[in-house]
Amino acid sequence: MRKMTSRLYGRWIQSWEQRLCFRATNRVVRRFDWGLDWVGGWPCARNYPKNGDGVEEYISKLNQIAIRESDDFFAYEPPSDFRLEDGILRFRSPVETPYAENNIVHAQWFPAKEGKRRTGPKKAVVLLPHWNAPGDGHNALCRGLSRLGISALRISLPYHDYRMPAELQRADYAVSANVCRTIDATRQAVIDVRCGFDWLESQGFERLGIVGTSLGSCYAYLASAHDPRISVNVFNHCSMHVADVVWTGLSTQHIRQGLEEHIDLDRLRQAWMAISPANYMQKFAARKHKSLFIYAKYDTTFLPEFSRQVVAKIREQKLDHRVVALPCGHYTLGESPFKFIDGYHICAFLKRTL
Repeated sequence: MRKMTSRLYGRWIQSWEQRLCFRATNRVVRRFDWGLDWVGGWPCARNYPKNGDGVEEYISKLNQIAIRESDDFFAYEPPSDFRLEDGILRFRSPVETPYAENNIVHAQWFPAKEGKRRTGPKKAVVLLPHWNAPGDGHNALCRGLSRLGISALRISLPYHDYRMPAELQRADYAVSANVCRTIDATRQAVIDVRCGFDWLESQGFERLGIVGTSLGSCYAYLASAHDPRISVNVFNHCSMHVADVVWTGLSTQHIRQGLEEHIDLDRLRQAWMAISPANYMQKFAARKHKSLFIYAKYDTTFLPEFSRQVVAKIREQKLDHRVVALPCGHYTLGESPFKFIDGYHICAFLKRTL
């Protein structure tokens, strides 16, 4: 009886997931492109020119170099133009792209409520929303954290909301069938996040954490592996490989359609090695963070086995972590009652550890 109830519940969640996912009718299947025109700003490409390699071979080589020299790959010149106006921090991204809108970072600022700050270090988190989040997505969580005495800086991801080029309706350039543009967007996101921590540090914040959801979780992991200032992490959904999520996820099937006539999953993993958490596990482990991993048992985008792979690796490293598995899916995590349960776990963990 229990197994039957569980199967029925799982079917109900998955049906709900399907309805939520396909509310969006503006997904576009974009053509495949290796995107070599996007590598010019990468240190690995400047130092290692193509020299007659085939395109796929060259991109694989750039990935290997980027991983080996990842401190250089995610290095940047700190911005000098931070400006906070009407609750929005703006600055020019150190990563230049062909899109003027995307080159200005927008971050909504939620300072801790007066009277809630206790004596001791000032605490703040950078919050990274999910792929295609609306401009006010996750603001309720930021406000909740501010009431708990934790300031929050919600950074708009590359090609999202304020940063979306005029020709787009969705954040298609963040993750797409353009291989190197996807890498470049990820590199830009990680660097923009680190700039956010530069600003927080300049404002006197000493205890710093990061919260990432879905695509934002991948960006948060990469930033945390490369920035020693981050001491506490919250990852909403997680996977070892970006390619696995794109290839199998319900919400990314239109991207797979643009890819699969030109590349298979194993080759895509190789092409996106430099932006996949699997390749920075040792670097992440060396930071000695406290981390919360939240995943959904019926996730149709970050399949549960991907999250369990991450958790298994984290346990192998004997890292200080906590795991929460919620009885919902990827989209339903943003619906009642699951969004409130998720928010409780995030706020409680940050309150206790930050």
